[in-house]
Amino acid sequence: MTDVPVPSALSKLKIDRGVQASVKKKKSILPWVLVGAVVLGVAAYFLVPRTAEVATTTVVLSTPSQQYVQLTASGYVVAQRRAAVASKASGRLIELNVREGSHVKKGDLLARLDASDIKAGILGAEAAVHQAEANLEQSNVQLINARAETARARGLEAQGFLSPQSVETTVSRNKAAFAAVSAAKAALEQARAQVKVQAVGLDYTEIRAPFDGVVLVKNANVGDIITPMSSAAGAQGAVVTMADMSTLEVEADVSEGNLSKTKVGQPVEITLDALPSVRFRGHVSGIVPTVDRAKATVMTKIRFDKLDPRILPEMSAKVSFLSQDINDADQQPVLAVANAAIVGKDGANVVYRVKAGDAGGASTVEELSVRPGRKLGDLREIAGGVKAGDKLVTNPPARLKDGSRVSFGTLN
Repeated sequence: MTDVPVPSALSKLKIDRGVQASVKKKKSILPWVLVGAVVLGVAAYFLVPRTAEVATTTVVLSTPSQQYVQLTASGYVVAQRRAAVASKASGRLIELNVREGSHVKKGDLLARLDASDIKAGILGAEAAVHQAEANLEQSNVQLINARAETARARGLEAQGFLSPQSVETTVSRNKAAFAAVSAAKAALEQARAQVKVQAVGLDYTEIRAPFDGVVLVKNANVGDIITPMSSAAGAQGAVVTMADMSTLEVEADVSEGNLSKTKVGQPVEITLDALPSVRFRGHVSGIVPTVDRAKATVMTKIRFDKLDPRILPEMSAKVSFLSQDINDADQQPVLAVANAAIVGKDGANVVYRVKAGDAGGASTVEELSVRPGRKLGDLREIAGGVKAGDKLVTNPPARLKDGSRVSFGTLN
């Protein structure tokens, strides 16, 4: 038997043991690579810092009196004693002794009108008085003579030297002389009355302060025509407007729906827009017994417990109606923050203060221990390492801790 030759192609077929081992080796490493990636991902999730989105609130200065506020209303400071000072006479203003801000006493001369015509009238009235006095004196002399003549006539009649008719004539002249005296007296009284009338007119040209107060507005200047009724073109009515600063009150509009929360004598706290850092105490002095139909409000009058020279008429005011009286300590400002910013942790009360990142870096939070105090309306008194203006996290997430990175949602 002869050997069968093997084709050369078959002789080239063989298994490469090295390649097979390499594939197996790669298949055995792949699961470990996947496990490593998962481990690295889990580590990154727990170890790499994450940014929490939070809302913040601001630490503010508040006052303990806010815890007693039942109602707030707005209004204006007004002077209950106020006058537009004018004259009953008409004339040209020739003298003005005050300006805005001048303090005057009752009876002080504020201004004077031209009174040359009235002074001339006074001179005429005084001349008429002198004339009436002369007429009265002459009438008295005539009356004395008539009485004496009547007495003689009656004596001669008794002796039979004069007839009754002659005596009667003498008596008639006596009566006429008496009537003339009465008329002269009346004329004298009338002349004197005219002098008084002219004097009153002269007083009208002198415009004086009706009470102690301060000049608020100068309505006229020297040279203006002053008339009691300033309807004429170019004429003025009031010369100045003044107010008694001791009668300053606040008139606040209270909604009729909240009227039950106010009463006469109720304590209030007043803040003025012009003096925001000062709080004034006061009481309700009166409630006007009518409703403004257009605004559905009732005017409430507030009296200051103590007036301040800085309080001026027409200042805008905010009135807080309180449930009880307050003292100086209740008006001292304290730090306060929203209740939602204070959380309990490990038996203590903490807040998270936001710290801005440097050069555009992410913001972080700082955990601070604080001591909560009184409730001040919607806020809570707070003491600790915070100050006014600090931003604190509200409703902080459970995972938040000291140093956590944060981004901001709603800023209050």
